[in-house]
Amino acid sequence: MIRLLKYTVLQFVFWILFFAVNRLVFLLYYMKTISIENIAFSEVLKTFPNAFKLDMSTACYFLIPSFILFFFQSRLKKKRFFSILNAAITYLLIIVYSFITGGEMGVYGEWKTKLSYKALSYFQHPAEVYNSTSVFSFFFLLVLVLLIIIVSIYSYNRFFYSRGLNYVKLWKHNIAYAIIAIPLMFIGIRGGFQEIPITQSESYFSKHNILNLSAVNNAYNLGLSVMETGEFLNKNPFMSMPDAEADKIVTDLYKLKKDSTYQVLNTAKPNIVMVILESWSGDLIESLGGKPGITPRFAELEKEGLLFTQHYSSGNRSQQAMASFFSGFPAIPVTTITNHPDKYHNLPSMIKQLNTDGYSTSFYFGGQLNYGNIKAYLVFNEFGKIVEGEDLPKDLPRGKLGVPDGDMFPEHIKALNKEKQPFYSAIFTLSSHSPYDQPMKPVIDWAGNENPFINSAYYSDRSLGEYMAKAKQQDWYKNTLFVIVADHSHNTYRNWPLESFVYHKVPLLLCGGALKQEYRGKQDSRIVMNTDITSSILTQLGLSSNDYPYSKNLFDYYCPEFAYFELNNGFGWKTKKGEFIYNKEIERPYLEKVDSLNRDTLLIQGKAYSQKVFKDFIDL
Repeated sequence: MIRLLKYTVLQFVFWILFFAVNRLVFLLYYMKTISIENIAFSEVLKTFPNAFKLDMSTACYFLIPSFILFFFQSRLKKKRFFSILNAAITYLLIIVYSFITGGEMGVYGEWKTKLSYKALSYFQHPAEVYNSTSVFSFFFLLVLVLLIIIVSIYSYNRFFYSRGLNYVKLWKHNIAYAIIAIPLMFIGIRGGFQEIPITQSESYFSKHNILNLSAVNNAYNLGLSVMETGEFLNKNPFMSMPDAEADKIVTDLYKLKKDSTYQVLNTAKPNIVMVILESWSGDLIESLGGKPGITPRFAELEKEGLLFTQHYSSGNRSQQAMASFFSGFPAIPVTTITNHPDKYHNLPSMIKQLNTDGYSTSFYFGGQLNYGNIKAYLVFNEFGKIVEGEDLPKDLPRGKLGVPDGDMFPEHIKALNKEKQPFYSAIFTLSSHSPYDQPMKPVIDWAGNENPFINSAYYSDRSLGEYMAKAKQQDWYKNTLFVIVADHSHNTYRNWPLESFVYHKVPLLLCGGALKQEYRGKQDSRIVMNTDITSSILTQLGLSSNDYPYSKNLFDYYCPEFAYFELNNGFGWKTKKGEFIYNKEIERPYLEKVDSLNRDTLLIQGKAYSQKVFKDFIDL
């Protein structure tokens, strides 16, 4: 019995050390980010003790097959098979966990999150994942993962592997082993003797989210995300009140004192061009709080347009933005609408409405649209023409993701010159997406770890300026409204946490010949979000927006002011009275900027909104 317990403890110790080593590799990989955030070394060290309980729980899960094999191995004289099988299972767990670590190192730099079901779903298209990172980064991570696997398997074989157990003649010794081991593993799995079993929140200890995420065990987090996603698709994880109560609160949020729509267009049926800027954060734009010199061409366009200075994206992925722009539906946690084609038919579609109203519609992108299932969603929305990288002339320059913005914009001008008016055309940029291989020498060198991104934005801005200058020379420009908006934000030189409204602030600029003179060079500081674009455009065109309950008309004097964004485990909520971030696992708001007088009201509003959004998604 003592020998059985010894081997079980050795397996446990191995897993605890293995998890710690993977965590150390992650922290070393992002050492530059930690340095930029000025995180003290002593606080980094706290990651390891704060990770212990979740590591213990995961290790006990991993011990279950070893326990079963040890139990039967000790009862049989021919025990080599069980020993080999235990080693094989351990090797498999080492390999899988190491690749999860590698995936997290790749994901965190772009998304500031751990590997989740949502992130894992993007790996269904490995070619797109490969194209979204530099060759060096991809192979460096691959080599690093392989090195972790080799060293871990060698260490396991050298110091922890049980090649044989003595034959135990008496059953009572095996029973005693089970009586001791099973309760200990159960206690370890639930994280101790406390009344409520352990959750990821046990590892949260720092105001620096990179340390919190590092402390959460990779396998525990991913396993829970995968298991809960299936449940979430049928059960609302954000349920906090009766649905009728949530419905009423949300309905009241959107209720207008009266209809006071005003016209910002000088023509009844303009052409509309939507320029969707990949990953443009508010920090890129001086008027939105960014440093000067990053996007000077955009600054020039502001002088002849209407800029919304408090516009927020409801999600942080491109496919989430597409559903917000064209269906007026907010981003949802856990998954994305574009990954659920079975729900498309219940979504409203601005594009279908415009088709019916006589518009010719098109969507242009210099890369491939299968990533995130975007193309399926666009096709279902019945864009008259969808042009992507493979449809463009073969002689155009191409980077790893596709045709750079500076070469794609002129192609769009050529295409618009052939379009039947009125037209609605969207062009989606790509150069400000990693791996940032734009055809331009770096101009900016002060942005630290975000230098490549900031320079890519400078290049996209230059391309945008040239595009707009060329558009002004075309006959159709005087009758055209340009809606220039970012799909979502991105980490910048300021390193805002993903769980913040400053991170999710993105530009929204209306300009072009169809914009009335009195709105040019103006700013609107109301709190708005990307779902509001849908209703606003339709209302300006005299079309009904009744099918878009989550989209507000920005051109109404009584337009309600609030914004929401999703997180995998919560949401952000902002009104004129304050803002907060809510994590459903720790069941409390944080990063609050709201006084005690309005705190409870805002909390109820945010909970009701997130509950209704997810319920409506389930019911689609």
